[in-house]
Amino acid sequence: MITIDGSQGEGGGQIVRTSLALAAITGTPVTIERIRAKRPKPGLQRQHLVAVQAAARVSGGQVEGAELGSRALTFHPQQPTAGDWHFDIGSAGSCTLVLQTVLPILLHATGGSTVTITGGTHNGMAPPVEFLAESFLPVLHRVGISATVEVQRHGFYPAGGGAIRTTIQPAFGSNSSSVPFELLERGKALDRRAEVLIANLPAHVASREAQALKHGLHWSHSEVDEREVRADGPGNVIIARLRFANVTTVVSAFGELRKAAEQVAQEAVQQIRRHLEAGVPVCEHLADQLLLPLALGAGGRFRTVKPSEHLTTNAAIIARFLGEVVTWEEQGADDWLVTVTGR
Repeated sequence: MITIDGSQGEGGGQIVRTSLALAAITGTPVTIERIRAKRPKPGLQRQHLVAVQAAARVSGGQVEGAELGSRALTFHPQQPTAGDWHFDIGSAGSCTLVLQTVLPILLHATGGSTVTITGGTHNGMAPPVEFLAESFLPVLHRVGISATVEVQRHGFYPAGGGAIRTTIQPAFGSNSSSVPFELLERGKALDRRAEVLIANLPAHVASREAQALKHGLHWSHSEVDEREVRADGPGNVIIARLRFANVTTVVSAFGELRKAAEQVAQEAVQQIRRHLEAGVPVCEHLADQLLLPLALGAGGRFRTVKPSEHLTTNAAIIARFLGEVVTWEEQGADDWLVTVTGR
């Protein structure tokens, strides 16, 4: 039994998700205490509870403390099990964060799986589906991991009502083809595009954001699109894609009640500028997501911006199960080399 302090580091839901996944994969029971202690609403919220329940279902495990608001739980996993899985968050909680819990587990199953999750597809506190589909999963494909994800319905905060569907093939079995990963250079710039999505909002919101993006980045009209999508409630997000020969970076900025369209666009502009100026191939958000699959596979190394608290916390949780396998070293201003030792 491993005991995890859920208040350490960034003190959020990522500690729960990584702990559940590693417990299921290694067959190690885990107790997580002080869950989300550093959040305004500590304890398990809807999306965290569904992630706990999903981890238990896909591993045939048992869990104590799986209830809304719970600040401690104990998880006894069995074995990753392939299947056609459906999970309903029942709120605008993030579908992608629930997926990040079960994805590594199902990669260790003996057969392929499909996972359908209903809830929020675009939530300001989580990576959007486009990040997983166009940045994270294509990078994992390079180390022998085969998974796809698509939006079936858009769901924004607070209405929810969205859905995603994922297909996952096993990657870490006896016939695994996992190879060491290396991403040290972006390669040649190939394309850059941004898309402003709105649902149940006036068209001028998208137009103002698009205009502010083009002005702030000096991008052409053909590089910024506007699109209205169907959803149960109002919603707005900017998705920008920076495509290089070796990696695609996906940047997002979310509209909120009483936040000006120009402010949303400026948030996207600042993220894009920082990434381009740093010159590294791996953005802040992709960096912490890569640790777990690399640690479970053949390892590897990549260059990124200064490690975030999410990254350092994730590395600390991984260390409790697999040992000190993640290191990072500063190479220059906003240029760090992260090395992960595989199993």
